[in-house]
Amino acid sequence: MLLLLEHIFLGIVQGLTEFLPISSTGHLVLFRKMFGMQEVGLLFDTMLHFGTLIAVVIVFWPQVRFIIMNPMSKLTKLLVVGTIPTAVIGLAFEDYFEEISQTGITIGWEFLATGAILWAVESMRRGNRRFEEINYTDALIIGTLQGAAILPAISRSGLTIAGALIRGIDRADAARFSFLISLPAILGACVLQTAKLVETPLETALLIPMLVGTMFAGLAGYVAIRWMLTIISTGSMKGFAIYVWVLGGFILLMQLLGW
Repeated sequence: MLLLLEHIFLGIVQGLTEFLPISSTGHLVLFRKMFGMQEVGLLFDTMLHFGTLIAVVIVFWPQVRFIIMNPMSKLTKLLVVGTIPTAVIGLAFEDYFEEISQTGITIGWEFLATGAILWAVESMRRGNRRFEEINYTDALIIGTLQGAAILPAISRSGLTIAGALIRGIDRADAARFSFLISLPAILGACVLQTAKLVETPLETALLIPMLVGTMFAGLAGYVAIRWMLTIISTGSMKGFAIYVWVLGGFILLMQLLGW
């Protein structure tokens, strides 16, 4: 039962923090250290990503269906252009970022940086460029920022939404593009991780906890996307900035005390 609850907890954390601008990897690293959890393992990590991928597909099914039916459309090309720098950064620095994710030594500063980015963009003048006006330069910049979010406690959604807002894109459309551009990134991560699993033995006792955890990741991801779309359209991300500042400060204090 404890194992099942741990997998459910990690699934919920992954689903919520993947799409809220507070960093999923940073939270998973933090909770593993706080509660003495082991590494979730590549298989479960892949399944968690798959759960969040399904959440994006469900929420944005009309756009996903359009992309599938129109592979040469402008939207498809924008996502491809945006994914290129993400893939280059991810593949080039994969080993380095895996190492610092395992140690967690930098996550305090990264949470502080995420908060500073969120607060700064919320203090800017709002743009009014619509979704249809997003161009390839926008996609390239947002995709590069998505690649930079490979740092464990730098929020992917926070950084990509911030990039879109800096480019003067309407808030609701900035969030929509941020979530859509996550599709190829998450799918690519799933494919790469699956390729590494070929010779990994499956512990049958973990199968049900993993499946349940994946389901909760998808459900939590769906809720987080819907919530974030509402917040970005009618509210402010400054509350998230304060949250990650407090969290980052707490982590740095604990590290100073030898945690």
